[in-house]
Amino acid sequence: MLAGAPVLVVGGGPIALRKVEGLLESGAKVTVIAPRVEDGLARRDDINWRRRRYRFGDAAAYRLVISATGVRKVDEKIYRDAVDAGVPINVADVPHLCTFTLPAILRRGDVQLAVSTNGRSPALASWLRDQLAESLPDAIGEALDVVADVRAELKAAGQSTEILGWHDAFDAGFVQLVANGEHAAARNLLRDRLGLAVAS
Repeated sequence: MLAGAPVLVVGGGPIALRKVEGLLESGAKVTVIAPRVEDGLARRDDINWRRRRYRFGDAAAYRLVISATGVRKVDEKIYRDAVDAGVPINVADVPHLCTFTLPAILRRGDVQLAVSTNGRSPALASWLRDQLAESLPDAIGEALDVVADVRAELKAAGQSTEILGWHDAFDAGFVQLVANGEHAAARNLLRDRLGLAVAS
């Protein structure tokens, strides 16, 4: 989880901007190190921009590092520095200089789907994410809220939440009921399939 984690992005171009946007959506606290940044980054007030070049030792202060300078010698220097400091690093578009890869993430509220090609083709990963986005119901975030409420009911009743019935309810039109605004019916469908008493 990146929520609240200090993350460093080195570089100020369009690739850095995309990385920053994804990190901020994940709740990371982002610092950008670059002598210059493009307008989209310069206008942001939710990042810490250090207007300078990368310095040896910078990586050690962060949970993870992303280098998006586009200059191979600089990226290699940052990679070595991060590895020596034991900090995971991703160098944009250079898989062999990555100790981790960034998936393409689709978010609907607290529902997140991640697609990865293990760094071999970020473009294909983002295309697949967009294809999945078209098939993911708009109401999936609301559906998660209902599921979480019924899951809490199970726990309050002293029952395990790891039981059969969830998939049966989902397959029986649960999400469509939520999408139609029929939240009570959706809850009762879940309760019925999970063996909880159904509200009258």
